[in-house]
Amino acid sequence: MEKHPALGIDYGTARIGIAATDDCGILAHPVESIDVDRTDPVARIVQLAMHLHIHTLVLGLPLRLDGTEGGACAKVRAFGAKLQAALPELPLVYIDEFLTTADAREKLHAAGRHARKFKAVIDQAAAVEILNRWMGDVTILPGM
Repeated sequence: MEKHPALGIDYGTARIGIAATDDCGILAHPVESIDVDRTDPVARIVQLAMHLHIHTLVLGLPLRLDGTEGGACAKVRAFGAKLQAALPELPLVYIDEFLTTADAREKLHAAGRHARKFKAVIDQAAAVEILNRWMGDVTILPGM
């Protein structure tokens, strides 16, 4: 089954960063940041998935340093369950998102952008990092 294009999701309680792969799965690019106070994130992700003809959802999972799941993972998995209910035809995979935000912040800083002014961009860049890990066949975590 074709898995691209895929939608990468960096879940946060204030903003959710979204990125997508190209049709061939060679590159990931930022799409948008969803402000959860202004927009229903599940509804917006459904819109994006339809518009971009998405084949796979890739959701970052914030594992602890020892690889176990804590309270933050429970929130992400609950959000993943809502996504799966809204888009049951799409596979949903979880990827360890350890340091994706830090990596994104570092890359943006190297490009001359500063974190305070670009919080929404950092969320999108973290979603790109999540997709890059997934495309690099980093360990995919079990689903629900």
